[in-house]
Order: sequence, then C-alpha cells, then structure tokens
Amino acid sequence: MQGSSRRNSAGLARDIEVLEVLGRPEAVQAGGLGVVRIAALVGRDKTVVSRTLATLAESGLVDRDPDSQAYRLGSRLFALAARTAEGALAWNARGHLKRLAHVTRETAHLCVLRGGNVLTLLSELSPNRFHTTGWEGVTTAAWRTPSGRALLSDWDEGSLEVWYAEHGHDEGVLEAGERADSTFAVLAQPSPRPNSITDLDSLVSELRRVRERGYATSDEELERGVVAASAPVYDFTSRVVAALNVSAPKERIGAQLDKLGRIVAGAARDLSAALGHQV
Repeated sequence: MQGSSRRNSAGLARDIEVLEVLGRPEAVQAGGLGVVRIAALVGRDKTVVSRTLATLAESGLVDRDPDSQAYRLGSRLFALAARTAEGALAWNARGHLKRLAHVTRETAHLCVLRGGNVLTLLSELSPNRFHTTGWEGVTTAAWRTPSGRALLSDWDEGSLEVWYAEHGHDEGVLEAGERADSTFAVLAQPSPRPNSITDLDSLVSELRRVRERGYATSDEELERGVVAASAPVYDFTSRVVAALNVSAPKERIGAQLDKLGRIVAGAARDLSAALGHQV
C-alpha cells in the first residue's frame, strides 16, 4: 500500500511537470507543443509522455489541436484556476471589508465584473441601525455604478466601445440574487448630475477621472437617497480584478463623498498589495 502511494505521488508529480512545460512562454507563443518536444523538455520517454498527455486530455486539463496535434493547457484547467483566483480574492478581501465597514461605519462591498456587468461577491453591513443593504449575489449595470467604472478603469477605448454597444443601456439591476427588500428604491434612470454617464464619450471621460483620482463616486445613480464610492483592486499582474465599494445614505455622508472615496481607495490599495500588486 505504501509503495502504491509513492508511485501515485510520483505519477502526479510527473503530470504537474508536463502542465508546467505547457505553461511556459515557448508553449504559449507556439500555441502548444508536440509530444516529442514535451518529452525532451521533461527528460522522459515520448511513449510515457504520450500516455500522460492522453490521460490529461481525457480530464480536460490539456487540449489537443486536431490539425497540428500539439498540446496546450486545457479549458478545464483555466476554469479551475479562475474559481481558485476568485476564492483567494474573497478570502483576502473579507478582513479588508470588515475594517472598511468599521472605519466608515457604512456598508462595504467586494465586486467583480461578470458577464459585462457588476456582481457583488461579499457585503459587510454598516454597524448603524439605518444603513444600505447588502448586495451579495446581485448583478447590476456597470455604467450605473461606481464599482462598474472602477472595474472598467484599465480598459482601452476600443474595448470600451465594444462593451458599451452591448451593455451601455442595461437596466440598473439585472439579477436580483438574494438581496433583501431595501428602504431605498432603485431608480429607473440615474438622477441628473454633473459628469453623469449618458454616452460612450462621457464614460471615457469619467474613467479618465477615475484613473486620476483613484476612485469613482455615485450620487443617486442607482438608488434614491444613496451615494457610494468605489476603487479598483489590482492583482500581481497590475490588472484590475475587483472593486471595493462603500454605499451610504446621502443624508449621512453629505458633502464628504470625496473623503469617502479616498478612504475606499486606501483600502483597495491595501487589498491590492495583499494580492501581490506592486506600485
């Protein structure tokens, strides 16, 4: 039994070595590698490597090009990695959310871009009796929220143009998830304010301001009587992977929305550093 365990462990190590080879720049730039080249890189017999690749292909961890017969990392592996990255993001963010809600005494959210719009992964409710609700599992229109603008802030104009053509007129709340009834009504259209998003040009201008300030704000754009501030969260590749958001009753924040934005931006920088981002 102990010998069998050692053999299984050694086999797993060899499988991982093959996957690591397929993740190297040579394989990525070439669109995959053949059995002979992979065998040479791992230093094993090509017949053994061929069997290993066949097993990995059956599980979806590698894909084989039907024309070139080259192997590349599989779609299932990327799906698993994406779920792992999101899980790590949520795990790292929970403490930052709690601190942000404690410092601001308002409700804090962790948001990601999903299907072109904003999905709230986590919410930490304000300690105040009168507060905005949690939005966990709720999908909202990115153009209507500061979180959406924070999440889009590292996009180039060409990509934004394509995105806006599809999502620039989405309704405020696309999927309600498990959101509880709120004291604050969702607006059919945002209240008219300076710098409101009305078209692609105004979105591009607003994203420029987000990059300059490090945060986005919202004044009754989604819910009546609610203001909010969001800031982008970066991973180790300097890509925006999430947004931290704080929403609050407008009557409590008053003229301090930019101050709230700076606090949220500071928390987002701390979370980004925890994810390996270096300025």
